[in-house]
Amino acid sequence: MALGDAASSAPWDAAERLPHEPESGGARVDHIVVLGLVPPGARVLDIGCGDGSLLALLRDRRGVDGRGIELSREGVNACLARGLPVIQGDADTDLANYPDDAFDVVVLSQTIQATRNPRIVLEHLLRIGRQVVISFPNFGHWRVRAELAFRGRMPVTEILPEAWYETQNIHHCTIRDFVGLCRLVGARIEKATALDARGRPMRFSMPWWFWNLIGAQGVFLLRRGGGHR
Repeated sequence: MALGDAASSAPWDAAERLPHEPESGGARVDHIVVLGLVPPGARVLDIGCGDGSLLALLRDRRGVDGRGIELSREGVNACLARGLPVIQGDADTDLANYPDDAFDVVVLSQTIQATRNPRIVLEHLLRIGRQVVISFPNFGHWRVRAELAFRGRMPVTEILPEAWYETQNIHHCTIRDFVGLCRLVGARIEKATALDARGRPMRFSMPWWFWNLIGAQGVFLLRRGGGHR
């Protein structure tokens, strides 16, 4: 049964759950979850790579052949200081320049909600990479709902820490919304999970709507075509 079906009562882990490595070694816990999805030695493109912390982790722990794209000059400089091959670029405009199947894995971590055209970006990711790893803040989380319902204000939480007038996020979405987008573009969800406010995988099995309410982030491993598990 497809995830995101409004009538579905299937558990959220009807798609295979993401691996979890408990020893973070000082790295962000959600980065460790992403690390567990990338095979050793893979060709990886990290889009919106920020200061390069995730890309450096993949290089050091997985031995990947990694490349990065980052919009901010400050982020690019931080990546170069780590010895990472990162260029300045915009996911909304520059992905069209990459050929099909250019990378084994394309990573978009905490970035899709900041793009102008998330659907087009996702379609490019599925074209460029044989697999795609995407993480994003879940705007359906109970604290977000509570801020809107009881205070009538845009939320400021651990995963959404900036005020509405400062945030780069322009397309907030929920886990349910993202699953719907995957269905729309024909992406196969190979693995998926929700993370709590600390970035840790939520380990117990519950219906998908529960993850949409309780999960602070969603993490998905996608492949183009083939529908959903």
